[in-house]
Amino acid sequence: MGLTLELEKAGIPAIAIHTHVFARLAKSVATANGMPTARQAFVPQPLVDKSPSDLRAYIEGTDPISKRPFMQEIIEGLTTPLNDNDLKGLSFDRPKTHLLEPDTEDNLRALFEQNHWTDYLPINLPTEERVEAMLKGTSIPRDRIVGRLSPTAFREDWEFDVEKVAVNAVMAGAKPEYFPVILAMASSGITARNSSTTSFAGIGVVNGPVRKEIGMNTGIGATGPYSHANVTIGRAWNLLSANLQGGSVPDDTYMGTLGNPLSYSFVFAENEEASPWDPMHVRYGFKPTDSTVTVFRGGRYMTSGFGPREHWEGKMLRCLTAADARQSPLLIMDPIVAKLYVDRGFKTSMDLIHWMADNAKLPASEYWNEMWVQTLIHPLAVAGVEPYASNLKAAPDELVKVHQPHEINIVVTGGQTQGAWRIYEGTRFKTSTVSVDAWR
Repeated sequence: MGLTLELEKAGIPAIAIHTHVFARLAKSVATANGMPTARQAFVPQPLVDKSPSDLRAYIEGTDPISKRPFMQEIIEGLTTPLNDNDLKGLSFDRPKTHLLEPDTEDNLRALFEQNHWTDYLPINLPTEERVEAMLKGTSIPRDRIVGRLSPTAFREDWEFDVEKVAVNAVMAGAKPEYFPVILAMASSGITARNSSTTSFAGIGVVNGPVRKEIGMNTGIGATGPYSHANVTIGRAWNLLSANLQGGSVPDDTYMGTLGNPLSYSFVFAENEEASPWDPMHVRYGFKPTDSTVTVFRGGRYMTSGFGPREHWEGKMLRCLTAADARQSPLLIMDPIVAKLYVDRGFKTSMDLIHWMADNAKLPASEYWNEMWVQTLIHPLAVAGVEPYASNLKAAPDELVKVHQPHEINIVVTGGQTQGAWRIYEGTRFKTSTVSVDAWR
C-alpha cells in the first residue's frame, strides 16, 4: 500500500493487491493518507500454504470485493489514466470540540462505549475537575506535545498533548502521582494497541525509585491485578493508545485475529531489591537511581518453567526454540530463579542472555520455514546482512541461532514463593526505555 500511494502521488497509475479480509482496512488507510480513490484489487484469504494451482485460481478468478474478474481490475487499474478526483486527493478537518454536552453518567458512559473510547470496563468519566487534578501530577504544560501514535504502519500519525493523555489516565482510574509514568509510556511512540493480525499487545516494565514512590507491586502477584498502580497505569496506556492513534476498532483499525487479553493491562515493576543482578534499565544506559519505563510490543506467546532444576538447559532451550524467531524473548523470573542462576555461574543477567543466544538453535530448514523469518529476516539475508546471510547459506540440517543477544531481555520480579519463570514475546525498540523523571 505504501509504494502504491507514493506512485499515485507522483501521478503514475498503480494498483495495490490485498487479501479480501483487509478490504475495509486497506480502503481506510488510503483515505487516511488523503487518497480515497487509490486503486486496489483483492484476492481471497488465505495465501499461506496454498498450492500454486490454488494461487493461480485466485488470479484467474473473481475479485471477492468488486465481484469482477481479478485480472480485469488489474489491467484497468494500470491503464486507466488518473482523473481529477484521483489527483485532487483529500484533506481532513479535525473536530475542535473540547467538551461534550452535559448528560447523565449512564448516558455519557454509553456514548463512550458507542464511540469505542473505552475498553468496555467501567470508566471514570473525564470531567474538567478530574482532568485538572490529573494534570497536577506533572509540571509539564498541558499543551506540550507528548508524541505521535498510529495503529498501523501506513495510517496517519496522530499527535497528542499532555491534556489528552490526562483524559485517558482519568478514564483508567489512575492517580495523579502515576501520571509521569503514563506520560513517559505515551512519549515512546509505541502503541499498546498495534493492529497486526498476529494480535500483539503492549508490555511495560518500570524501574527505579518511582516504583516504590507510587506503590507498585514487585512482590507476590507482581504481574497480576494486585496493585492499583500497576493495573491503572497499564490500562491508561492501552486507552490512550486506542484513543490517541485514531482507534482500535475490530475490522477497521484493529485486525488481530485472536485478540489478546493483555490489551487490558500488562505493566509491572522489577523487584530490584531482591535481584542479584543490575536492573534492566541499567543495561540501556540509565543509572540505578533513574526512574524509567520500558515498553515492549509483544505478548503473543508465553512459555514457562521452574528452576533451574537438574536438566534446566533442555527445558530452557525448548522454550526458546518454540518462541518465534525474530520475535524477542522477554524472560520474567522470580528472584529465587535469578539467585539459582548466580549459583550456576551466571554472575550477570547478560551472562545468561549470551548463553541463551548461543545455545538456542534450530536446523536451518526449520528456521527458514518460520513465518516471521521469511517475512523479516530473509530480505536481510539476501541483502548480505550478517548473521542472517551466513544462516541462509547453511545446509538444511545445520543448526543456526534463533535469537541474537540484543533481542533478549531479563526482568527479575515476584514474591519468592516459587522458583518460577515465564517467557513472553517482548520486542524492544530503540525508543522503548524512557525516562519517567523527564515527565515529573
